[in-house]
Amino acid sequence: MVEINDAFPGFSVDDVGAAKAFYGDVLGFDVREEMGGLQFSLPSGQGVFVYPKDDHQPASFTILNFEVPDIGAAVDMLNAQGVVTKIYTDPHSYGTDERGIAWGSASGQGPDICWFRDPAGNVLSLIQS
Repeated sequence: MVEINDAFPGFSVDDVGAAKAFYGDVLGFDVREEMGGLQFSLPSGQGVFVYPKDDHQPASFTILNFEVPDIGAAVDMLNAQGVVTKIYTDPHSYGTDERGIAWGSASGQGPDICWFRDPAGNVLSLIQS
């Protein structure tokens, strides 16, 4: 058996500078340059590694879910910083409202959730906890 000390998720971006500004200045993480990329820690202590990739293709799935106590307030804060939270425009897709929030708890269809993209196009979400 392999002895594993820890594990951490990682994902690619096409512009490390833009990613550093987004994850540091917009989302508020303490972003450090390490191993040719960026490293930051989630509130749980879990580390995340962001690395540059010349032929980066945005993830077509949610790569990080951020738990928030008030999804409406969190969406308002992101929108005030220029982050677009209405990324699914089909009215049948996820049932999102004008701000991009799917109010799943009201319909019994899951959590209250809102998706948005980082500067590299990767999909992220806010989930009300």
